[in-house]
Amino acid sequence: MKLVVVTGLSGAGKSQALHALEDMGFYCVDNLPPMLIPNMAKLCMEHEDVIGKVALGLDTRSGAFFGEMDEALDELLRMNVRYDILYLNASDEELVRRYKETRRAHPMGSDTMLIKNIQKERQMLRGMEMRATRVIDTTTMLTRQLRETLLRLYGDGDLDKAISVNVLSFGFKHGMPQDADLVFDVRFIPNPFYIPEMRAMTGADAPVRDYVMKFEETKTFLQKTLDLLEFLIPHYVSEGKDRLVIGVGCTGGQHRSVCLAIELCKGLQQAGFRCSVSHRDSAIETKPTK
Repeated sequence: MKLVVVTGLSGAGKSQALHALEDMGFYCVDNLPPMLIPNMAKLCMEHEDVIGKVALGLDTRSGAFFGEMDEALDELLRMNVRYDILYLNASDEELVRRYKETRRAHPMGSDTMLIKNIQKERQMLRGMEMRATRVIDTTTMLTRQLRETLLRLYGDGDLDKAISVNVLSFGFKHGMPQDADLVFDVRFIPNPFYIPEMRAMTGADAPVRDYVMKFEETKTFLQKTLDLLEFLIPHYVSEGKDRLVIGVGCTGGQHRSVCLAIELCKGLQQAGFRCSVSHRDSAIETKPTK
């Protein structure tokens, strides 16, 4: 089991870090009382086949329980549970600016001066900072830069796989898909609907696929679209996007769009991207995988 303890100063980006880790497949629990950490670790170890990566958000929000943090972490070591402590830091000035923007109450809010609360929390967390495996200063970081840093530290080494791509076939006569980021219109390809023996089939059936794919314009469209997507997707990743929906539309959403959506998904998978396919206006549930 891979365990990451996410801690640090309030406002330094712990929530964004947990969101990024969750997108990487970590089971994330925020603000867990420290005395429950060993039990949580034991539970995850017993179910390691389904919970192989865990991230725990721990900080001064635990209030009176905060003093039990060291004992809980020491207990993990006695249980032979190895973990990383990821400590997020930022300058006092930047933390003040962020709190003024969000207008949230500081967890050390007993003092009316925000800067004093920040300094008090910094002192309380000194021990956690000293124990930290990694310290990241987010003072000048954008959210996407923090995400990319975490992907490099805790991802599988391939940033392009951090984005989930879904290729969605649909029919224009049923309306545009509302959640599509990109839409490709394939109505320029001859329609198998007008061939009687193919009318009841879908683009997942071999006769329809063979018919649609025999045209040079289909092959050219598929290759040029794959080239475009292989160029675009890494740039979407670098901007922090974690989900991309690609719509492929024909008239009814049963023949051409289904065939091309499946072929695009296969091509993206072969290029190394995490991709699935779905069909909005067809009853097919085909989802080709590697």
